[in-house]
Formats: sequence, C-alpha cells, structure tokens
Amino acid sequence: MASLAAGSMVNGMATKKVTVTLDETQLERIRALVESGSAPSVSRFVQHSVEVALDDVAGWGALLAEALRQTGGTLSEEERVWADGILGSTSAANTAA
Repeated sequence: MASLAAGSMVNGMATKKVTVTLDETQLERIRALVESGSAPSVSRFVQHSVEVALDDVAGWGALLAEALRQTGGTLSEEERVWADGILGSTSAANTAA
C-alpha cells in the first residue's frame, strides 16, 4: 500500500491535511493522470474523488427517500426478507436496519 497526503488549501477553502492509504496500482494510475495533465495533482484528484463520492451518496439518499415517499414508506420486515433473498444477502445488518 502507498500513502499520500491531501493538500492544505484548495481554491481558498480551508482544508485539513490527512493521510490516505491507497493500493499501489491506484496510486500509479493517479500519478499517470497527473503526468499526462488529466489531473492537476494527486491531492486534487483525491479531493475531487471524495467530492464526487459524497455527492453520489447524497444523491442516492435523496433518490431512495423519494422512492420510499412514492411507494408508501420504508420496507416491511416481509419485504426486507424478500429483498434480501433476491439480492442474496443474509447478513443480520441488512435485516436489522
């Protein structure tokens, strides 16, 4: 595994430096993007990736909330068991939520 640190200032925004552990292949691919000019820096690439992931999570949360609103609310225990069976999920975490 390889580590990299996020930057301390991005576009005037206050940031905090952290260490992120990446698979060596991931880091090599990011560095290749930086070398080709497709990404401004390793730190900026990671920051952008986190922004995209957070937006994605928020978007899926909003989509799920709207779908639940349109279909009558959260799943019943019977619906959850059926969905877990279809998805091949048997974890207690999925049925307890």
